[in-house]
Formats: sequence, structure tokens, C-alpha cells
Amino acid sequence: MKRLASIALLLTGFVLMTACNPGEPANKAASSKFSLDPAAFQQTIDGKETGLFILKNSKGMEVAITSYGARVVGVLAPDRTGTFGDVITGFNTLEEYINCPEPFHGPIVGRVGNRIAGGKFSLDGKAYMVPINNGPNQLHGGAKGFHHQVWDAVDSGDSFLALHYLSKDGEMGYPGNLSVDLRYELTEENELVLTYKATTDQKTVVNLTWHPFFNLAGEGTTINDHILTIPADQYTPVDDTLIPLGANETVENTPFDFRTAKAIGRDLDQQEGNTQLTHGSGYDHNWVLNRPADTSLALAVKVEEPKSGRVLEIFTREPGLQFYGGNFFDGGTKGKNGAAHIWRGAMALEPQKFPDAPNQPAFPSIELNPGESYETSSVYKFSVKL
Repeated sequence: MKRLASIALLLTGFVLMTACNPGEPANKAASSKFSLDPAAFQQTIDGKETGLFILKNSKGMEVAITSYGARVVGVLAPDRTGTFGDVITGFNTLEEYINCPEPFHGPIVGRVGNRIAGGKFSLDGKAYMVPINNGPNQLHGGAKGFHHQVWDAVDSGDSFLALHYLSKDGEMGYPGNLSVDLRYELTEENELVLTYKATTDQKTVVNLTWHPFFNLAGEGTTINDHILTIPADQYTPVDDTLIPLGANETVENTPFDFRTAKAIGRDLDQQEGNTQLTHGSGYDHNWVLNRPADTSLALAVKVEEPKSGRVLEIFTREPGLQFYGGNFFDGGTKGKNGAAHIWRGAMALEPQKFPDAPNQPAFPSIELNPGESYETSSVYKFSVKL
């Protein structure tokens, strides 16, 4: 926990240094335990070169990142026998990420993560329209949000990667030039630390998060036997398009109560009798985290995989956690190991502000003004249960 207490210092000390060529990572992927081919992640997209970066620590953990979408394409974490396995579902080539029907495998999503009702919101009385890409709503910044942009790799080392993206005024309908700095760091404590910073020249909205699909047992198996704990007394009910109804409700005596650890699949048989599980085809909701009133790091979720012993804990400065249980995977695509992405075969755990925040006055604001700085961080800590 000493390491977690020091993460806040990263924000004030987060300075981007010497530029490097994003197409030529400083880390040599050839010496990696990943079987990924760096050449398969090199393309020119919108005039910018993409590349593959490998972060390592002395404990043997590795993280593979492409500058396309600031996207993590693999995380090698040990099980209780010391065997390393990839706990991120995804693909072996950039082309597969570009063309996959599910576009949110591992990227940073924005300018606004989660949904905006009807693709509409207002700032200071001025109405804005953003393109819809999820039923009647916008999801994760739109069809060409941050997940489909090439980020600039501005600095890298054996254990860190600093990326930058300038979202121009009007991109995907959002006002203001938003300058975003992102840093991935793999620590000696087997923590992957994500640090975000953004500024704008016009009033805008911003809600950034990382969107990996986790399976601590590996691709091709269900997540329903993973043991999940979410320290949250309330969750956010939604309508049938997954837009919040406007008021958070207690998890008490509902399938949404994960305050005591339980298997993800334990209560899913209640779906036919529970409107909220029906709307999400399972879990696809925001949990209101029990956390201090300040923005210090606090536990958002703990996941245990019984067979491998792998454990993931996420600590965040954000007020909410979106948990999506892979309800729309249908086995139609195959991943890095050739196994199909099966129904409920991976989960997204996204620390963030609440869904549809620009249209929900009671929710924490995601507005950002010129002269202000959006700053947040989340820590993904991997360990094993013996």
C-alpha cells in the first residue's frame, strides 16, 4: 500500500520528456515472452505511424501496448505456480483490432467514456449533438473516438510509456481542443499504473477510462466462476437502452450486491425476473463506490480466479465502476490463442464518472473549463492467492 499512497505524486510530476518515434519502440518486442509480431502492429493510419511497445519488470510481468487507441493488447501475469498467462483478451494483429465488431478491446475510451443519451448534451445553455453509435445513444466517444485514433508516443522506457493525443475542436461533436497526456507504468509490485491529465481551450466534457477485457484464466473460458468483490452500497439502474433512470439505488437484496465476495455467475439465473439484468442482458451497470470524500486512491474491485489463483485489485480516484460481463460476445471471433471470444468469456471493469453525466445533474460533473486540469489515476494490482 506504500506504493499506492505515492501514486498521487505521479500526477504533479507527470512531465513528458524526449520524443521518440512511435513506429520504433524503445523496448525490443523480440525479447518478450509474448508471441506477438511487432510488424503486425505497424501501419500508417491518418498519416501517423503505429507501433508496439513492451513494458517489463524484474518479476517477469509484461504489458504489450500499441499506439493505436493507446491500446493494451496483452498483460502477462503469473498464476500460483509461477506460470505466466495473458489475462487480456484480444488479437495478434492491428488489422484484427481495427475490423473487430467489438471495437473496445483494450483501448483508452473518450472523449466521454460510457453513454450519452440521444447523443445530446448542453453546456452553459448551448446544445451539442454527438454522433450515436449504440442504439439511440453515443457510447465511448463515438465510432471514431479515442479508441480509433493513433496516439503519439512521446517517451518510453523498460517499464513505462507516455502517450499524447490532441482531440481537436469539433472532433466527434465535442467542443474545444482537448490535450490529453497518458502514462502507463509497470511497477516492481506487479501494478499497472495509469495516469491521465487533460486540458482544454474551451469548456467541454471529459470522462476517460481504460477498457480492457479481462479473463484471469485466459481466453476461451467463462468468467462466471471468477470471484468478484465491489465495495459499493449503491448501483445505477438503467432503462432498456442502458441510460440511467436518474437515481442510484441500494444493492441490498439484489443481484448487484457484491459487497461480500461471490461468483459472478451466481445470481445471473435471476435475469428473467430482474428488470435490470434483463436490460443489460446481465451485468452492464455502474456501481457507486464506497470511498473517501476526497480523490485519493481507493479500492474499486477485487477479482479472484480460483483455478489459477490469479487476483486483480483495482484502486482508483474515480467515484464509479462500470462492470460489464461480456454479455454480447457470441463466439464469432477468435483471439490470440485461437480460442473463440465466447459469451461471458471476458469482463470490462472501468473506473470512471457515471454514465450520461452531462444530462444527469445529480451525478458528479465531467465538465472541464479552460485553465483547469483534468487529472486522475487508477492502479491495477496483480497478485496470486496460494
